[in-house]
Amino acid sequence: MTLVATLSRIKPRGPALAAILVAALLAVPVLAQTPQRIPVSEIKPLLVLAVERGSAHGVLTGPGADYMRRRFDATAPIEIDVATLHALPQPGCARLEVTTRQRDVLEQGKRADQELRWQVSFCRDGSFPEKR
Repeated sequence: MTLVATLSRIKPRGPALAAILVAALLAVPVLAQTPQRIPVSEIKPLLVLAVERGSAHGVLTGPGADYMRRRFDATAPIEIDVATLHALPQPGCARLEVTTRQRDVLEQGKRADQELRWQVSFCRDGSFPEKR
């Protein structure tokens, strides 16, 4: 029986109703929204999607990902998030912020989560905007 069905059978009044509602809310786990990640072997498809939709989320696959995992002795996936910061004057172009992250990376004899954040101007057609 679901929580809603169970609560609908109870007919509390006043403070009892408030207590039951608070308990029910606390019993429901808060689900962290994890973005749907697109497997990519290069970053370009994520840049195009971010220009079109405002954001894109991926996970690096293929030889590049294999190299990075070996280089930093890490088995965790390399996650890539791209967000549009603002549109540019050239139609179909935007300033994007790219964040890459990987957990449990070995660097200089220590393990830690790593994150790299950088920005790029990019256009929906796959080109870089013209400088004016």
